Amino acid sequence: MADTAESHADLIAAEDVLLFVNAAITATGQREFRSSAYEQQLSLAFLHEYVRVNYRPVYAAALALDINDHNAARIVEQLLRTAGEASEGQKRAEGRLIAARLAVLPPQRVYRLFGALRTAKVNNRRTRAILRDWLAARPDLGHDAVKYRSGLKTAVRHSHLPLREGEFGDGEFGDFLFRPGKRVRYAHAHLDAYRRAHYEQEAIYELPFTVAEGFAAKHGLPRGVFLDRIAPRMTRLERLRTQRSGTLTELGGMPLTRLALYVLSLTRDERSARRAELTGALRAAALRAAGPYAGTWGRVAAVLDDSYSSYGSGVKRRRPLAVALGSHFLLEALAGSYRAHWTSGAADSLLVRPWGPSPLGTRILDALEDAPERLVIVSDGWDNAPPGLAGEVLRVWRTILDRDRRTSVVHVNPVYDADGFDVRRLAPSVPTAGIRDAEDLPALVEIAQFAEGRTGLPELQAYLDRRTERFLDRHREEAQ
Repeated sequence: MADTAESHADLIAAEDVLLFVNAAITATGQREFRSSAYEQQLSLAFLHEYVRVNYRPVYAAALALDINDHNAARIVEQLLRTAGEASEGQKRAEGRLIAARLAVLPPQRVYRLFGALRTAKVNNRRTRAILRDWLAARPDLGHDAVKYRSGLKTAVRHSHLPLREGEFGDGEFGDFLFRPGKRVRYAHAHLDAYRRAHYEQEAIYELPFTVAEGFAAKHGLPRGVFLDRIAPRMTRLERLRTQRSGTLTELGGMPLTRLALYVLSLTRDERSARRAELTGALRAAALRAAGPYAGTWGRVAAVLDDSYSSYGSGVKRRRPLAVALGSHFLLEALAGSYRAHWTSGAADSLLVRPWGPSPLGTRILDALEDAPERLVIVSDGWDNAPPGLAGEVLRVWRTILDRDRRTSVVHVNPVYDADGFDVRRLAPSVPTAGIRDAEDLPALVEIAQFAEGRTGLPELQAYLDRRTERFLDRHREEAQ
């Protein structure tokens, strides 16, 4: 009897953890199609508090998973704010995970995190050491001093880090940040270009684009002239944001989901005119994401949601549809043979748009007709044409027609449901995983096995331990 109770408790714990992982992958606290930003933030805050208090080691281990940057930064902040709740061994493990995750976070988000820690008055020795080591590993602190000046000042002031000779460059960084009028010139090129850009237009083109943009407006430079001359200093994404006609070279190295977002930002006429270029770029990105698994998934069918709700919201515009489009090309690369079924019935994947209802049940029936080895459903889980048909189809398929599980069915959902504290599911018999980026799909299909309700916390913990070990090993290799 005790073993049964313990086993049941493990299953509940595993469900709690998976609930949080799904939220940490999909939720960003921003408005979604069916919930406000406030509802998203309130729901997410509860989940972070609940998992941190009840499963702290697992909470920290989530930093090694493919969670989004918003939740990674939030986990780091919560771990540092509640250091008193952790044992010495937990602190050491958390410190390694925090350092590894900060190394891959965008610098602007890390500086924002340090600002949040200052507001919360978190300034213990471990926090100062983490901040110092992260700054010491930055490739060019002068670049940060110019581009993230406010964030760097906040971090240095809050943690009392010295900027004297031999520490983080030399004393000129301290002068630039806190005594800007003291020096008539700086040895570091970025610092001196920033000083000269106040009165010399040519110096603008020596600065990072986001900084140069402000100076260009101050000097009244024509936008077109400025963009042409600053182009060599722009990142690929900055060029795509400012010029709709991205070149094939610019598209070539983009991550799959970001590329899908760019494609969907174009009009349907533009997509048609650039069909060969855009399709080639999407397939190349998908092959990079598939890696060694390309062509190994056998016969695959996909049900892809391009209903009106796939528009997302004003702050996450077309994000769910971009995940579906990216997943389409990734599944094509992973499969031996592949067939896509869009909810709208669209036959041309490059021209999909958010439109119409969500007849998921009908499309799942269409997909299962071919008896694929794998069925992957990419949808927000709202089945409304008619409501509930998808769940009933999947129930009958799993319990009556395919008891031997000849077809593996997985549902990945790019939208967090604030009311349910999870991503919305289609059927209890089908594992569901949250997804943020299409390129994470192979890993999420792996973790979805734990969502079927037959695997307890020890198995899930072993999986997290393996992911953590690989994550830390990769960080050590890159640091050497």
